[in-house]
Amino acid sequence: MKIRDRVKELRRVRAGELRPHPKNWRTHPAAQRDALRGVLAEIGYADALLARELPDGTLELVDGHLRAETTPEVEVPVLILDLDDAEAAKLLALLDPLGAMAETDHDALAELLSEVQTQNDAVQRVLDGMLGEAAPPGTEVDQSPPEVDVKDAYQVVVECRDEDQQRDVFGRLTDEGLKCRLLTL
Repeated sequence: MKIRDRVKELRRVRAGELRPHPKNWRTHPAAQRDALRGVLAEIGYADALLARELPDGTLELVDGHLRAETTPEVEVPVLILDLDDAEAAKLLALLDPLGAMAETDHDALAELLSEVQTQNDAVQRVLDGMLGEAAPPGTEVDQSPPEVDVKDAYQVVVECRDEDQQRDVFGRLTDEGLKCRLLTL
């Protein structure tokens, strides 16, 4: 099989100058954004963004949208690819899902994670979640929620036949100086 090298060059570009791909289908939740900021703060850029040069000379992202969005003023490493519209769309559609198809060597991951340390809470949450998500079938992983200190609260729930009675009971109890909330289930 003949495999083409589609990388034309490595260029350093201010991230804010990179144009997002109009068909980018990935969204980035707050936890991912926070973890990325943590990794960038602790390590910095260690991977190149992927872009293609358009006829007008601008660079259109194929991969790295969140990194570019997170650091728009930073000069970032960008691999310039020789791709047409259809090839760029195909790579945009497949690059992340192909990476996600990788399987986990659980022992190797556990050993790696035992050596990784971070000072960033968002990064630590990602690391903590990795072993639970990657546990081999049949392995029990402690998925119990973390202990939370909840102060004692003494409450009474009064079941009313309708909204009018609810208003009446609420009025009487608040008139007595009790802190009340209305709740409809």
